[in-house]
Formats: sequence, structure tokens, C-alpha cells
Amino acid sequence: MTIDNSNVIDALRHVDDPDLKKDLVTLNMIENVKTDGNKVSFDVVLTTPACPLKNQIRQACVDAIHQYVDPAVEVEVNMTSNVTSRRKESDVMLKNVRNIIAVGSGKGGVGKSTVAVNLAVALARSGAKVGLIDADIYGPSIPMMFGMLNERPTGFDKDGKTYVYPFEKFGLKVLSIGFFVDPSKALIWRGPMASMALRQLFNDAEWGDLDYMVIDLPPGTGDIPLTLIQDFPLTGAIIVSTPQQVAIADVRKAADMFRNDKINIPILGLVENMAYFIPPDMPGKKYFIFGEGGCKKFASELNIPLLGQIPIVAAIAESGDAGIPVTMDDSSPVTAAFVDFAENVARQIAISNSIKDIFGGGTQ
Repeated sequence: MTIDNSNVIDALRHVDDPDLKKDLVTLNMIENVKTDGNKVSFDVVLTTPACPLKNQIRQACVDAIHQYVDPAVEVEVNMTSNVTSRRKESDVMLKNVRNIIAVGSGKGGVGKSTVAVNLAVALARSGAKVGLIDADIYGPSIPMMFGMLNERPTGFDKDGKTYVYPFEKFGLKVLSIGFFVDPSKALIWRGPMASMALRQLFNDAEWGDLDYMVIDLPPGTGDIPLTLIQDFPLTGAIIVSTPQQVAIADVRKAADMFRNDKINIPILGLVENMAYFIPPDMPGKKYFIFGEGGCKKFASELNIPLLGQIPIVAAIAESGDAGIPVTMDDSSPVTAAFVDFAENVARQIAISNSIKDIFGGGTQ
């Protein structure tokens, strides 16, 4: 049998994307098909480099070629990615950022900043271009978590206006209001002044092209999170909670804020922080010291995914104090939990963007 490109493409019409429920050819995910005698190669263009199903899709492609073309053919599948977006051409704010993700909570003390930081790092380590903004005006913690307490960004003038360069560390770009104020003094700003400062972090910085921008929101449902939610075209929000019922009760307020008719921001899902304890000398054991199943049940009530369960281990606090996010440590048992969480976030964004594309308004 003579193998040509049309044989390969026809075979790959039998491979569906597990999330988007259409075949890879229809989704324009197959590129650079080449045949050379008994050898076949092609690219599969995923919707995110953090796709958790990439190995499954790769194997399905190989199986389809063997089944519908020739069982003896040599198949080379190159997995690449082009992160999708539903941004409109008319969007002028952060127009080179494909997806903007808000990480929020109904209350403080649930580890929201830890989740935001390690989400950003995990996405960057997957190969995505990522930015991180610390929007927690009155309690910026990212300078400490990145080991940059006394750092100050550099600026440049353009068209009569001064801009700043975000810092680049751990594979991502980062800015925080903490880089512009004295960390030893309380920040006494009223709402309008704080909101104006936050807008500058977004609009007066050279962010460049980004696949994902992660925003660490202040806790609660006050002026500052509302300003950000209403002013910028968010792709979706992630809500952080701990297992206790008192935390889950406050999460409901955050969910109500995002789903308010005047705001209407998609909730990508819920992440449960401090979900269980892993003893250092027994890494296979899990102790649900704050209760089990509360966040899963609540996510089901809200009809949103439970994106991840992050364990409580000493390494998380130690890494934050040391200025190196725990996700940078491949030997830590918590790194896998953050990687799974980041993959699920990227997956939900890709699904959400594909739905928008079906009804119009989405871009690639």
C-alpha cells in the first residue's frame, strides 16, 4: 500500500479530543503531515502545553494510523501547543495576554497566594508563557515568596509615559504592589487610590505576549476585587477554600460575587488547600485533619469542578519563607498535586474557550 498524506489525515479523523468531543482534523489540531515510504510524521497542536491528556492523545493517534493505514508503519507524533483564547479583537487592555485568571477566596488565611504562585509556576514549567500579578494591595506576599523583598523594578519611557518591566523569575513575569512600597510599613490607602495603583500594574507594564496571566486577588468581595473583575476581560476565576465548614461558607460569597448578573465571570473551579496532612516519614498516608469531602460536595452544589486538592506539608511554608515556590522542587510530594491542579485549570480554560468559539467571539 502506498501511503500518502490523505491516508494519514483520514485515519486521524477517527481520533477525538477527549474534552472538546470532536476529531483532531476538524479541530485543526493536525499540522505538518509527512510521509516517507514506511514512515509517517505529523504535529498535534494542543490547546495548552499543560494538557493532562497529551499521552493519551498521542497513543490514540498512533493506534489510528496502525488501524486505518498500516499496522507496520513507523509513526512519529510531535506534540506542540497553541494556547487558545476567547479575547475579542476590540479588547485593548492586555491585548497580548490570551487568558487572564483570577484566584480569589471568600476569606483570608486559606493559602490563596500560595495557590496562585504555584499555579503560575506550574503553568510556566509546562512550557506556557505566564505572568503573575499580586493584587493583594494591603497584604502583598509575593515579594517574600519569590525572595525579592527589597527589589525595585526598572522603568522606561515610551510615548511620553513611563512603563515598568516586570521581574522575570522561575520562568514567569511578576509584579506586585509590594515592589513599590516599604515592606516594613502599613499601606494606608483608600479604595480609589488602591484601585488606581492596581490598574497601573496591568496597564503600565511591559508584559509582552502571555498565554496566561494569574492574578492573586485580595480576599473577600470588596472594592479592589470588584474593580479588577469589572475592568479587565477575565477568562475565569478560581476559588480557593480549606475543608472547614466556616471557610466553605465564605466561599459561597465569592461564588455569588463572580456569578452576579452585573459581573458574570465564569468560575473555572474550586481548589481545596490544606486538604489533608502527609506525615514526612509516611508519604503514602493521608490524614484529613480538617474534615473530608466538604469542598467536593460544595463544588458539586455549585456545579463546578474540584480542580485539585493540595496537601498540608511543612515544605509549603518553608518554601514560601525561603523565596522558592515549592513547585520548583520535583522531589516534594506536594509538587505533583500542584501540577495536577495546573493541568486541570488549563484544561477547563481550553474547554471554556472552545464553547465560546462555537457560539462566536473566540479567537485562536
